[in-house]
Amino acid sequence: MQHLLTKEVQSFIDDHIDTVVDALALKKNPFPEIEWIDILHQIQSKQKAKLKLPTWYNHDNILYPHPVSIEQTSSEPLAQFKASLISGTRLIDLTGGFGVDCFYFSQQFNEVVHCEHNTTLSDLVKHNYEQLNRENITCLSGDSTVILDNLSQYFDWIYIDPARRADNKQKVFMLQDCVPNVPENLEHYFSFTNQILIKTAPLLDIHAGLSELQNVKKVIIVAFENEVKELLWILEKDFSDDVIIEAVTIDKHQNISSYAFSVTDATFTTHSLPKSYVYEPNSALMKTGNFNAIADRFGLKKLHKHSHLYTSDELIDFPGRRFKILEIIPAAKKEIKQYLENKKWNITVRNFPMKVEEIRKKYKIKDGGNQFAFFTTDLNNQKIVLLCEKI
Repeated sequence: MQHLLTKEVQSFIDDHIDTVVDALALKKNPFPEIEWIDILHQIQSKQKAKLKLPTWYNHDNILYPHPVSIEQTSSEPLAQFKASLISGTRLIDLTGGFGVDCFYFSQQFNEVVHCEHNTTLSDLVKHNYEQLNRENITCLSGDSTVILDNLSQYFDWIYIDPARRADNKQKVFMLQDCVPNVPENLEHYFSFTNQILIKTAPLLDIHAGLSELQNVKKVIIVAFENEVKELLWILEKDFSDDVIIEAVTIDKHQNISSYAFSVTDATFTTHSLPKSYVYEPNSALMKTGNFNAIADRFGLKKLHKHSHLYTSDELIDFPGRRFKILEIIPAAKKEIKQYLENKKWNITVRNFPMKVEEIRKKYKIKDGGNQFAFFTTDLNNQKIVLLCEKI
């Protein structure tokens, strides 16, 4: 790794930080003593870090892993949020990776242990921590379970970000299909701590996760700029009460809004035909799956059991998009052609038998503009279109 840190190589990386790497790869390697692909990977990974990891990007002599590792690591706003949830004397990260989460955990704990099975990556992370003056993080390479056993210490928190097994190419997975296998090792982990924080990809089904894990106290759905990025599972030893589901949204200015529900909240709700306003929950609320609790919390009516759109006569504050309904038309060819054909509309589909692309093609509806059309189903199972303006 040290050969990548020479002044000449670092200057070359910085001078080409805005260069298309694929084009650069066709040129001659100016450093024949170094593998060209290693330099190209440094440039490509640093490019990816510019917006995602500005602390690393703006610091000298940082080494980067393969670009895929940068794509998979937490962004700084999400790592900061995770660190804000917990604190204590000692934390161990069993799946350290590039170490962004550990960097921020180290600001909340006196001691942090970074475990990484890949020795090269572990050494790289250790080097970066030295550059970033993080002196309370210990980097250990090897099997994290073995490290945990050998340390034989109590930790205030164990943090785990399990990864899909190499032989499991499916996007949707169970925790038991990941490394480490948390459900299988959970009892062992609790012999070293009373509190565990687990990060999983947003595609993991919450109810599937709850069926696999014991002692879950809270599940936090984290969305950044209205895109769900990760699920956080807080486990407490011997905890057996009702699980809280929290929907958190972080905007580009790092303002945070959150709404929490019990898993058992609002098992039923009332429905209504569209009133004056319609509401579409943000992505974090949608991921909770507790659509009746949303209606109950905000005093709204649902349009249909499966539509997940809400309505009211009076405008209210709501964590999502709000619209004034201008007109309600049947989802019939005559009416759609009259109101939408050859015009610009933003189309959303909720509980409707056609996709947006199919609707646009069939009815020659252009994309864009300031008008919004919701193709949905009402409580009488009638297919309707809500023509709206955004508030």
